[in-house]
Amino acid sequence: MNNEPLTKIEHALVIQYLIDGNVPVTVSSINSQDNDDVVHSVGSAIFPIALRAEHIKVVKDGIIYLINPPQSISGFENKDVKVEFYFNKVGLFFTTHLNNSDKGLCFSIPQDIYRIKDVEEIVNYDFHALLYFDCNGKKDLKTKCIPWNKNELFARPVWKNIPLESQKKAKEYLEIFVERAKLEKNAGNGIQLISVCHYLTQEDIKIKAIQDRINPLSVLYIDHERIVLGSDNKDLKFEKGNEYALKLSFNIAQGPITSRDIFVVCFVNNIYKNDDESKTCIDFVYSSVQEEDIRYLYEKTTKNLFI
Repeated sequence: MNNEPLTKIEHALVIQYLIDGNVPVTVSSINSQDNDDVVHSVGSAIFPIALRAEHIKVVKDGIIYLINPPQSISGFENKDVKVEFYFNKVGLFFTTHLNNSDKGLCFSIPQDIYRIKDVEEIVNYDFHALLYFDCNGKKDLKTKCIPWNKNELFARPVWKNIPLESQKKAKEYLEIFVERAKLEKNAGNGIQLISVCHYLTQEDIKIKAIQDRINPLSVLYIDHERIVLGSDNKDLKFEKGNEYALKLSFNIAQGPITSRDIFVVCFVNNIYKNDDESKTCIDFVYSSVQEEDIRYLYEKTTKNLFI
């Protein structure tokens, strides 16, 4: 069933909201032959671009002018685009055409504005985890943790997996974190810091159906000693030294047993944040884990026999 456009009253409210607030928007390429909420970001050489409030000016006739936008936006010139933004924490979008006028790049806001569909993606992961108990606060959490989609989990992190345009900033973070590790001597061999820097430098500009919704934590790194989780949730707070109960679940492709659950107690060993503190990485070190589970984790994550 197709998404119904906003009513005339809702449309007028949104237009006024855009005029009053210069709301940040995300611009993506679309295929005009597809339906109006299919984005061509994966197969296209042009990826979604975030425009900050200072990059746009909305005038009363419903035209948005781009003010000193990023150079990459020129790739969308004279093309149909999808524009997404939040209105009172609700994700909205419309499709339009990016023109080059005598006042610069601009696009018109059409009559039809739609809500972003709230579709839960169902994925069967080979591994997932559940952060289920806060030992210090003595309260249930039941926070799901899933593999980060930009990282190969059961492989040694390598620097070249970080996009080239992010490597300069990632190197700045790495230097800071390595200096901290030398002082505190609690980062192990430090290989997990590559995954930390990778996560902190990747900007997720996707507009969701509901703004600031609590998302699953991202599993960035795991071995037989630690697990590193990433979060962009503003309301989830972790403190160094606090203990948590964690369930690690592995799918087993062969044999009569289809899955293996490992229960561990872990403590927050380190917390890493990006500059604006919109992203956090939590480094958990296991404080209680069975010997046979250490063996399994070691062999699973290193591909070597545990001796």
